[in-house]
Amino acid sequence: MPSRADVAYFGAGPAPLPTAALEKGAEAFVNFDNTGLSLAEISHRSQTANKILADTKAALTSLLHIPESHDILFMHGGGSAEFSAVVLNMLAVWVEKRRRKAEADLAGDERRILERVKSELQNELRLDYLVTGSWSLKASQEAANLLEPLGKGFVNVALDSRQSNHGNFGTIPPEDTWTMTSSRSKGGSGSAFVYYCDNETVDGVEFPALPQCLSQSSQDQDDELLVVADMSSNFLSRRVDVSKYAVIFGGAQKNVGITDVTLVIVRRDLLSSQPPPSFLHAVGVWSPPTILNWPVIAKNNSLYNTMPIFSIWIAGEVMRGLLETHGHSGLAGQEEVANQKAKALYRVLDAHPDVYQVVPHRSVRSRMNVCFRIRQGNAEQEKIFLEYAEAQLLQGLKGHRSVGGIRASNYNAVPTENVQKLVAYLEDFAQRSKPGIAV
Repeated sequence: MPSRADVAYFGAGPAPLPTAALEKGAEAFVNFDNTGLSLAEISHRSQTANKILADTKAALTSLLHIPESHDILFMHGGGSAEFSAVVLNMLAVWVEKRRRKAEADLAGDERRILERVKSELQNELRLDYLVTGSWSLKASQEAANLLEPLGKGFVNVALDSRQSNHGNFGTIPPEDTWTMTSSRSKGGSGSAFVYYCDNETVDGVEFPALPQCLSQSSQDQDDELLVVADMSSNFLSRRVDVSKYAVIFGGAQKNVGITDVTLVIVRRDLLSSQPPPSFLHAVGVWSPPTILNWPVIAKNNSLYNTMPIFSIWIAGEVMRGLLETHGHSGLAGQEEVANQKAKALYRVLDAHPDVYQVVPHRSVRSRMNVCFRIRQGNAEQEKIFLEYAEAQLLQGLKGHRSVGGIRASNYNAVPTENVQKLVAYLEDFAQRSKPGIAV
């Protein structure tokens, strides 16, 4: 029977966890801090639970240098639930901005305020989505589905990268080709928000950095660009300027912990910028369901309902481990490790182009999810590759069921030595795949 140290696991999620965090977790699951209780048993409203929440927030704040302008929420449902939460919460923010302006312009005339906001919603509401892979596509589809009772055309897909890549994901075209909604100062209606997925787990596409057009700030609130980023699969793998984002969210099960925790970092001013539910309903918009309502979750310190305290504690252990490992360098240190591991994998793949074909364009290759095909997607060769890899205890390499191929996920907890094992196997398989050599 193999030991944990024998197995090199490259699964895309749930992903590997640091062994030290798992060992502490095993103890905490039975008897946390000599209390005689499991962390799965304690009350989520106990002092212990509240301290775990506070400690995990503090660790995350230290790693990302989260400013006072932003709050941290722990939620359920993973990134998929946030597809809906983003639309409903940010739509409420958009409506409240319009309501307040109408209130000021119309001297509090409630009937005319309502009529004006309803008209603006039908004629000016736009949600911009940058679609660069499977997850941002699903997010845009969820937005269109939620808004369909109001009509069509509210979701503006400003970028669909398949259009410049023969119908496949794998590139990010230049920013000047994106069809973003024009700001009000430029004669447009402005968008309620701009949404993108920083790293596409299925397709192996990662934005090298925050797009330039999304990093520009405006002093005029009417022209403010509210950027929403799904960072589920590259969270805590590199430095991020949180101040440039309205919302960052991510499921924990890639780089942070185990399933059932979703981390949401949201600007505090947005939490106080939702109208009364009655006004939303009168306009024709749903108020966010309570379990997805960011202001409600924030007001209750993420404890509106029973949160998985054990899962949050694991996330905190992972974060504290990063702080201990990298010290003052913080995420800069982890970013360097991630970059070096990814370079080692791509180097061996590029050295054998007749055997391996990396799926995404070189300029947008993911550091977290290395996606490639073998001999142009030869099904038999890929099956042999995976079988031989499994025999060498290199696991979790099968590509996503929707696209096939091979995928090596290079998350934070994948040790450098495991990447080196995979590099050696890739080199060996390539040599064995040469003409005249039996695989």
